[in-house]
Amino acid sequence: MVLLVLCVSLLLVALDSTVLHVAVPSLTEDLRPSSTALLWIVDAYPLICASLLILFGTLGDRIGRRRVLLLGYALFGIASAIAALATVPAVLIAARALLGVGGAMIMPATLSLLRAVFPDRRERATAIGIWTAVAAVGAAAGPVLGGFLVEHYWWGSVFLINIPLMALILPVGRLLLPESRGGSDGPWDVLGALMAAAGVLGAVLGVKRLGAGDALFELPTAGPLLAGAALLVLFVRRQKRRAHPLIDMRLFGRAAFTTSVGCIVLAMLALVGLELIAVQYLQLVLGLSPLATGLRLLPLTFAAMAAGATGSYTLRRLGPRRMVGWGFVLTAGAVLLLVLMGQDDRPVLLTAGFVLLGFGLQTTLFSAYESMLSEAPPESAGGAAAIGETSYQLGAGMGIALLGSVMNAAYAPGVTGLNGVPDSAARAAANSLGEAYQVAARLGGTAGETLHGAARHAFVHGLHVTLVVSAGLLLLGALMALRLPRVMECPPVEAGEPDTVPGSGPDSGPGSGPGSDQRTGLEAPAAGPLPIPAGRTPVEPAAGVRPGR
Repeated sequence: MVLLVLCVSLLLVALDSTVLHVAVPSLTEDLRPSSTALLWIVDAYPLICASLLILFGTLGDRIGRRRVLLLGYALFGIASAIAALATVPAVLIAARALLGVGGAMIMPATLSLLRAVFPDRRERATAIGIWTAVAAVGAAAGPVLGGFLVEHYWWGSVFLINIPLMALILPVGRLLLPESRGGSDGPWDVLGALMAAAGVLGAVLGVKRLGAGDALFELPTAGPLLAGAALLVLFVRRQKRRAHPLIDMRLFGRAAFTTSVGCIVLAMLALVGLELIAVQYLQLVLGLSPLATGLRLLPLTFAAMAAGATGSYTLRRLGPRRMVGWGFVLTAGAVLLLVLMGQDDRPVLLTAGFVLLGFGLQTTLFSAYESMLSEAPPESAGGAAAIGETSYQLGAGMGIALLGSVMNAAYAPGVTGLNGVPDSAARAAANSLGEAYQVAARLGGTAGETLHGAARHAFVHGLHVTLVVSAGLLLLGALMALRLPRVMECPPVEAGEPDTVPGSGPDSGPGSGPGSDQRTGLEAPAAGPLPIPAGRTPVEPAAGVRPGR
């Protein structure tokens, strides 16, 4: 019953990460947000969630993971209601930020509670397998469910589905879920957690301003960038001085660990921004309905699930270096294949590109996570998982900002200086393709037709430029992978060592964080709302069991 409750929790978080994507065109038409506001509407959830993971993950260890989880349920339901009823972009952005806070409470607690409820390693592996399968189903169902709701109701309905489920799961969770706490050595570094959160927010805010076209040295851009960078530097220095840091910074002195984190960030930079742009391409250029758009994206997620299912076997056969490197190369090839897309629908090409993209990227993420977690010693496994989860979410948020800015820079010149189109109309059309269609409809006549055709052509051109930039990032990741080990090293298990890890109960001590293994130092990464959730599939226990098992 506990596993069922936790799986429903993860299902909601995974759904909320992807369900909004197919609603973006409808939302844009209704609320008419600026290009920057639109980026914030999509990006506020993963950004806030990523910045608060360390804070709420360590807070749950101190005051109880069940308590934090239940509070996250309540906040998630309230934020969903606010988002569904929003009438202006600012309210929707604030609601998405609150959803991120709730998600940051829910995600670390689910895997931590699984660890406490299933102390036997073999049972726990089965439970985590079910749990990750639910994440895959949630992310795959998000675009389809979102497309159905948008097509039959309105964009706010994608948030309303959370409310009855949260109203049900909150009392059930309070009744069934056990309380669990982690190690309590040393005081909780509240100031350090807040510094890390504020630093991440400041840095990404500056990047978003750059993506919106602001100059680097203007105060609204340079101020958040400098403040964020300064806070992150101070956070690192503080963690190095503390006897009980939130994050053990010595991990970054290991080449394989740092390389794996960099590969995760690059992979998400390339994926998430492309997914958002692809949804707009399918709906606004090809004219597909929201439901048809969701169905077109399913091959990407299913291919990722297949790669995750075979990931452990592939990693043992190829080793981390080749698996990460060739995964990046395969993904870059898929992205370049998608450059062949134009203004006409080519479903076979799209499906082939999405399948290769999902399989290649999932291969990369799986092996990068395994390498990162295996490099961390047992006492630092919790910090390593927090770094991996934050890198995943931060890479996703930065990807939307970076590739969105590339897209805007390539798209905007194509709708300016058109014969017969007023400058004011051209400036409005430069914000987004959806707004360009609205301006063209208001203009009407020859001017409207000219603007409509030019905007459609400019969007496809911008898509091609963005795909090429994304492929370059992926090839850079393939070069980074050369620093990873050639083979997957599996340390032997001493004879007579029990299968159940000591100290894995609810009050386990240091080194027994959620999902950690005191023999290998591996830890299943914290759950999150993932575009490709199978990347969070933990390493199968084959690497750490005795021969003959």
